[in-house]
Amino acid sequence: MLPAAVQRRPTSHDVARLAGVSQPTVSRALRDDPRVAPETRARVRAAAAKLGYVPSRRGRSLSTRVTGQIAVVVGDLGNPFYMEAIECLYAAIEELDRLMIVLADRPSRPVEIEHLLDGSNDGAILTTTLLSSELPRELSRRGLPFVLLNRVVDQPKVNACVSENEAGARAMIEELIALGHRDIGAILGPGDTSTSRDREAGMRAALEAAGLELDEERVFRGSQFSYEVGYEGLQRLLEPDDGPVPTAIFCANDVIAIGALNAARACGVAVPEDLTIVGFDDIAMASWDVFSLTTVRQDLPEMARRATRLLDELIADPGARPQRITVPSRLVMRGSHGPPRSGPLRTRRGKRAP
Repeated sequence: MLPAAVQRRPTSHDVARLAGVSQPTVSRALRDDPRVAPETRARVRAAAAKLGYVPSRRGRSLSTRVTGQIAVVVGDLGNPFYMEAIECLYAAIEELDRLMIVLADRPSRPVEIEHLLDGSNDGAILTTTLLSSELPRELSRRGLPFVLLNRVVDQPKVNACVSENEAGARAMIEELIALGHRDIGAILGPGDTSTSRDREAGMRAALEAAGLELDEERVFRGSQFSYEVGYEGLQRLLEPDDGPVPTAIFCANDVIAIGALNAARACGVAVPEDLTIVGFDDIAMASWDVFSLTTVRQDLPEMARRATRLLDELIADPGARPQRITVPSRLVMRGSHGPPRSGPLRTRRGKRAP
């Protein structure tokens, strides 16, 4: 007898012999095929457990043309939002008894479509799609089921699951206006993203409804949703060429807002006594005491569940009618907001803002 360390792995044929059934019945029973009687499924599972048999996903994919693997395309892995998104998607995909592979899509090295279409993936979830991206169009043409998460594109027949970006931003600005803020500025992300576009639209709608305007002198537009954009943007808005310094800053996401909070601290500006700073997303860091960031919460676990289930339906029925799922957002009021300051703003640099 061979030592245990070198004994061959049990096969589905071994399970079939022990359970007294055919090998195809073993495969169907372990997939919970309803055509197999419950008593037979129980007998097969007992035999598999006794032998230590683990079904081969590779073998299943050869017989069913389904790999059980989902590709998740993300952008900046240094952004906490995407790390949280990966964690939520992993949990949702695991619930469906599927595997997940993560592909990084960076400006310097975009994800190669061949990695999505090499036959190893049943479908894909895209989290960082730009409005101008050709990837959704190409995947549609090539027949790979996919769902956009957190983003949409301006083309029909694309499945997506997003948060209430415009409504969430509008609700936050309405809250700031109710506190008495009239000089409100913004630090926004890339203009070629639906998130930045829709959040800006919500902000402008709330200001317009209150008879206010968003002066371009009070807007800083960054090329990324990054800490550096928030830091630089806050410094620029504190030293305008003309006009008053904003009393409140709406940031397009929490990472930008955290950069703005640190820039305010470096300039000797107290938050929220001197300046209100709010974000969007409600990443875990936003609740840390050092930030205590007032923000708009995206229900990322629910978005991941809905997007994953939608993709699962598309894999089963590629011709299904396209859907755009919108998950409600809500305000999370912490410690970075307050009423507008009384009087001009003085920074540590010794400059008094008008």
